[in-house]
Amino acid sequence: MRINAFTVEDIPLITKDHNIAKIICSLAQLDENDIVVVASTIVSKVEGRIIDPEQITPTLEAIRISKQTDNDPKFVQAVLDECTEVLLESPIFLVRHTSGNICINAGVDESNVENGLLLLPTDPDESAKKLKDDIFMLTKKHVSVIITDTNGRAFREGQTGIALGVAGINTHHDWRGSSDLFGTILEVANEAVVDEIAGFANCMMGEGNWGTPVVVIRGFELLSDGDGMNAMYRPPETDIISNALQNYKWRP
Repeated sequence: MRINAFTVEDIPLITKDHNIAKIICSLAQLDENDIVVVASTIVSKVEGRIIDPEQITPTLEAIRISKQTDNDPKFVQAVLDECTEVLLESPIFLVRHTSGNICINAGVDESNVENGLLLLPTDPDESAKKLKDDIFMLTKKHVSVIITDTNGRAFREGQTGIALGVAGINTHHDWRGSSDLFGTILEVANEAVVDEIAGFANCMMGEGNWGTPVVVIRGFELLSDGDGMNAMYRPPETDIISNALQNYKWRP
């Protein structure tokens, strides 16, 4: 197997008036089965997911949590509006985003945006599907699309890129039922390939001012109808970490 990966250069500062698919296709020659990895930041900007914190009226709940997290109550309210469940209020504000992803601050971001707060795409899978379809209309090439965000990991320092929305690709490669080199049947090997790809692409995108929010992966042929990101999230009955956090109380 030989894999090629490259950033799409000269992408302008994205605004709501831009068409991401047209920009990518004008700057890169895409091939059949390419995987197009896109930072959620630019998807959110095109979808108008920027809010003015001055227009937010914090609730009593937001004010209460803000005193524990040392955040602005308006910022806390923005997070509450973007989540379906609060798992931990402090020392980190850990919530379940409306899309299902568990992350700090529901992905609400103040970086890489000139003014206001940047929210994650409302439906990342739908955003990925639209981008995939738009690319096909422009190129007649079947590609996979992964929309990424940056997340921390339990038990480890640092952040990595993760898949937030997908289209045209399965979230996992399930090795269970196959055998290893010595004939042992694999029972637990269910590889989260879209997160692995997202993490590698994140190395190429950078986190600062590189201005390279799109990466193309070539030679890794995983084109599929896909099952969406719901397959990535553990059901409540097996999510032992989330269940444990519901009974956890922070004591500074």
